Amino acid sequence: MSDDILFDLKSVGKGFTRGKESIQIFDGLNMQIKQGDFLAIMGPSGSGKTTLLNMLGGVDQPTSGEVWFDGSRVDTLSEGQLANWRANNIGFIFQFYNLMPMLTAARNVELPLLLTNLSKKERKQSVATALELVGLADRAGHMPNQMSGGQQQRVAIARAIVADPKLMLCDEPTGDLDRHTADEILEMLQLLNEKFGKTIVMVTHDPAAAKYAKRTLHLDKGEFVEKDLAA
Repeated sequence: MSDDILFDLKSVGKGFTRGKESIQIFDGLNMQIKQGDFLAIMGPSGSGKTTLLNMLGGVDQPTSGEVWFDGSRVDTLSEGQLANWRANNIGFIFQFYNLMPMLTAARNVELPLLLTNLSKKERKQSVATALELVGLADRAGHMPNQMSGGQQQRVAIARAIVADPKLMLCDEPTGDLDRHTADEILEMLQLLNEKFGKTIVMVTHDPAAAKYAKRTLHLDKGEFVEKDLAA
C-alpha cells in the first residue's frame, strides 16, 4: 500500500438482518483515502453514507472484505483493540453535537483524553489548546445550554481534535446550523485540513458544504456512482 494512503477499503461488504429480511448495504466496495484529504460524501438517504462513516470509525465492522488503516488491518481487531485504536486515531463530529449537558465545555473536550495515559496537568493543557484553536478559550467553564448551536459545535470540534487524531469523521456537522454559522464551522474544518494536515471525511446533504472539501464522492445504493476527482 502506498505510504500516503491512510484508509484502504478492499471489496468491503456490509449487510444487516431485520427479522427474516436481509439488507445488503455494500457489496464489494473499494475506496482509498489519502493522508491530508478532505473528502465530502454525498448521496440520498439510505445510500449507506452513515454506515460507511461508522465502518471508517470502527463502530461497524464489514461482513466481508478488508479495512486497512495506515498500513495495518483494523477489521480483525477485537472490541478492546478497536476502542484503543479509535481513541488514538479517530475524532468524531456529529450533527447534534453529542455534548454531555452536565459537563462544562472544558470537561466535554477532556472526555477523549480520559482514555489516554496523559496526566491531569497534560490533559488540562491539551483542552486549553483545543478550545483556543476553535476560538472558545473564554467559554471553558460554560455549560452547553449556555452556548449557541455554533459554539456547541465548536466545542464538539475541540473534543474531536484534542487527542490529535489522524482522521476526523464528520456526520452532517452543519445540518443543525444556519448558513452563516455553518460556513464558520466549515471554514474551521478547512483550516484544520490545510494548516494542520488533518484528514477529514464529511457526510453531508448540503452541496454548499461539500464545496469546502477537496473532493466529493457520490454514494447511491451502496456504490460510488460519480466521482469528482478535482483535488
